[in-house]
Amino acid sequence: LSTDEEDGTHHSSESKDDQSSSSDSSSSLEEKEFSSTVKIPDAAFIQAARRKRELARAQGDYISLDVKHPITISGTKRNSDDDPESEPDDHEKRIPFAPKPQTLRQRMAEETSIGNATSEESQEDENQDIWEHQQMKKAVKIIEERDIGISHSCGSLTVKKFDTSISFSPVNLEIIKKQLNTSSSDQALNYKFYKSMKIYVENLIDCLNEKVHVNIYIIFFFGEALLEKNGFCFYILYFDLKIYSKKLILLTGKEETSTNGNLAVDEKTQWILEEIESRRTRRRQASVLSGNCNHQEGTSSDDELSSAEMTDFQKSQDHILQNQKKVFEDVHDDFCNIQNILLKFQQWREKFPDSYYEAFISLCIPKILNPLIRVQLIPWNPLKLDSIDLKQMPWFTSVEEFMDSSMEDSKKEDSSDKKILSAVINKTVIPRLTDFVEFIWDPLSTSQTTSLITHCRVILEEHSTCENEISKSKQDLLKSIVSRMKKAIEDDVFIPLYPKSAIENKTSPHSKFEERQFWSGLKLFSNILLWNGLLPDDTLRELGLGKLLNRYLIISLHNAIPGPDVVKRCKQIAACLPEKWFENSAMRTSIPQLENFIQFLLQSAHKLSRSEFRDEVKEIILILVKIKALNQAESFIEEYHLDHLKSLIKEV
Repeated sequence: LSTDEEDGTHHSSESKDDQSSSSDSSSSLEEKEFSSTVKIPDAAFIQAARRKRELARAQGDYISLDVKHPITISGTKRNSDDDPESEPDDHEKRIPFAPKPQTLRQRMAEETSIGNATSEESQEDENQDIWEHQQMKKAVKIIEERDIGISHSCGSLTVKKFDTSISFSPVNLEIIKKQLNTSSSDQALNYKFYKSMKIYVENLIDCLNEKVHVNIYIIFFFGEALLEKNGFCFYILYFDLKIYSKKLILLTGKEETSTNGNLAVDEKTQWILEEIESRRTRRRQASVLSGNCNHQEGTSSDDELSSAEMTDFQKSQDHILQNQKKVFEDVHDDFCNIQNILLKFQQWREKFPDSYYEAFISLCIPKILNPLIRVQLIPWNPLKLDSIDLKQMPWFTSVEEFMDSSMEDSKKEDSSDKKILSAVINKTVIPRLTDFVEFIWDPLSTSQTTSLITHCRVILEEHSTCENEISKSKQDLLKSIVSRMKKAIEDDVFIPLYPKSAIENKTSPHSKFEERQFWSGLKLFSNILLWNGLLPDDTLRELGLGKLLNRYLIISLHNAIPGPDVVKRCKQIAACLPEKWFENSAMRTSIPQLENFIQFLLQSAHKLSRSEFRDEVKEIILILVKIKALNQAESFIEEYHLDHLKSLIKEV
């Protein structure tokens, strides 16, 4: 280079240095000027501000104004607790042109957090709307009530104007005092009555709870005495059948006999056999004395006792009845006399009828009287014809008088006190009657059956209502009656089948035993059909016709020799059938359960028409007419040209 150029270059460099120095000096001046006007916060101040923001964010009413965007920064992550001076400069930061791809776990966490936040916000919005709606309803309701109150007050002010023309009697302070004293005295009397009634009922319940155990004890022993008496009769009947049938089997040669050809018996068995024979002798003598010439073996009762046995039973019964009288001997009459107890409740009904009926006393009285009535029912035996009638018992009369007074005092037609008697019978009498049926009643005994039917008709027909509770107890009683008769048919009926050669001789023991057992079964047949009107017809036909007649009696008739004796048995069977079953005048065919009996009658008529027993044929036709087997009777008359018997059918 030339010197001139070097000088130029040197000059230019110097000028540049001068410019840079001047610019530096100017920038330093500007920085000094800026620092003098703006104060930069230090790290402690920034940290305090951050903590303040975090505390505000923790509060529920804080809404953040910052919108955070995920920014990926190269290098180490930014720490909120680090010094801001440690942050990289802007030219060192990496510009995020695209977001960094997230992992699967991060995306799932982000979606879950977003969903939870959305649901929480929607729930908060919904709660807020509900709260606002409720507040608006309250405000509207308050305004409406206030308007209504104002309108009513205005209306009342307009209606209730004081009329100056009306004159009132002068107020007397003494009259007001007298009225208040009378009212207070009435309230005191009412309170005194209710308190005394409460104490009386509590004492009555305590007394009955104390005596009910003694009552059950006495009833149990009385039932045991009756069971012992009837159990002895059942044992005699069972032993008689067992020993006698076994003896006849030996006589027919169907079982190996003992060495002497007789049935070996011990002393006890021999005594029982002698007792059985003495019973039969007494029954035959009683039939002769009563003028009953048509008495049949097996139709008499088996429940009688000898004089010694009857004396022992009477002693035990008297002892039990004496203990019965001692149950309430230490109790005041107000707590053991049914009439006095009902009188207390009658006073309540007369003085305060509203509270009496609101307390449902008519439902409580049967439960209260139950133990007292059960004591009076201890000597009552519905299986005896001479037993006392329920209407003659003191408790029955007291309850009826209480009901009659209720009808006079009460103006209600549907007074609940009208049902007290039926409720007492349902809760006390019918269960007692059911116990007799299940444990003591012998369906083979005509006297017991007749007496039981009489009491059942009185209880179930005269004193029954349509209530569900009473109908349930009635059904329980009738079910026990049916069950007991089924058991009697299965256990007590035994009609042996012997060869005709063994029963042709009427004096043979086989013939006598078979005849006695047939009449015993026919007796049960008659007793079952006595329940006509109390038991359903279908039940009676199933028991009497299906189980007894077609299963036992018909088989015995087929095994018998045709003749007057067979016709006599058939007449007795037809006589036992209820006339109610054949009242329909349009009937030409009998009931289906009698089909086997009708066929046997026709077979017997065919056999007898070829013999000298012409009168018995007429008797069979009369039986067919009685049971409304008219078509079969007409066919038989036309077949044998018995024109003189057509009038029997025309008379029907």
